Amino acid sequence: MAQILALRFRDNGQLYYFDSGPFEFRPGERLLVKTDQGPGIGTVAQIHTEPPIGMEAGEIKPIQRPATPEDLAQHDENRELARQALRYCRQCIHDRKLDMKLVDVEIIQDRSKMIFYFTAPGRIDFRELVKDLVKAYRTRIELRQIGVRHETQMVGALGNCGQMCCCARFIRKFQPVTIKMAKEQNLFLNPNKISGMCGRLLCCLAYEQSTYEDFQKRCPKFGKRYQTSQGPMKVLRSNIFRETISVITEDGEDREISLEEWRAIAGESWVPHVPAQQPPKLVPIVPARPPQEAPPVQESLPADDGEVVAEAGPDDTPRAKSKRKRKRKSKGRRPEGGADSSSEPSGE
Repeated sequence: MAQILALRFRDNGQLYYFDSGPFEFRPGERLLVKTDQGPGIGTVAQIHTEPPIGMEAGEIKPIQRPATPEDLAQHDENRELARQALRYCRQCIHDRKLDMKLVDVEIIQDRSKMIFYFTAPGRIDFRELVKDLVKAYRTRIELRQIGVRHETQMVGALGNCGQMCCCARFIRKFQPVTIKMAKEQNLFLNPNKISGMCGRLLCCLAYEQSTYEDFQKRCPKFGKRYQTSQGPMKVLRSNIFRETISVITEDGEDREISLEEWRAIAGESWVPHVPAQQPPKLVPIVPARPPQEAPPVQESLPADDGEVVAEAGPDDTPRAKSKRKRKRKSKGRRPEGGADSSSEPSGE
């Protein structure tokens, strides 16, 4: 009976499934398989009798043969050469001052190609770098730019849960994760709590998203007021684990009720509560008061020392100051001869 083998090509890497064909293997054994990049050495991690969920028997490729001692020796030499190539390439990147980060180096089993994985914020002109690598290793060189999620997938890291990151264990294709998922799951929008080792949103936010979406469809909208048999109620929040919602009654009482109880008091079709329109308040019209006349101003007779302009009544308002009339001095007429009248008369 053919076996379904789950192989790993890296330590703590992803599982790839192959058909054992006429051979029988045990966990831990190594064998030679053909991949999309070329021949490679894989280690048996699990053995199954049926294809995994989501895969058909026709999608599983057969192995080539068990690994020989020569294959294993070549594999060890390739791993040592990959470590040396990693250090050499990083030195070339530093010398040429390229804005890129080298992540890993992969060498095909027959050394027909060397793949250098790197991350960079933008496009990099690495033509001179490729020339240096070709000159040093005399084989086909491929530089492949990856994202920060693929970097974590290749290197591996421990997540917030204390286990190996999901991308390094079993995720093959990344699903889009949005901040809306965190809001629908009532999580605190703290970047340190909802972000992974790669700095992006946690991949596990998408695992239970369908469960939260189904629960939200069965719940009334938060923040709205509905008409029930027990009076108007406003929905505050929900609890997916208890399948309950918290409402506040018209009297200000905070209650937690189940969804079955909510359907019993609100019905299948929830009717929003519309408050009754109150008649407009009548504002009495106050007749306008007639303008008050100013108190009459008493004018006084002129006195010898001045003239009083105005004088108010016996209240606290200050009285207007009297203006004194300045007496004009009479000037003598000049004599007809044009002599100055102020000159002293000459004695005869």
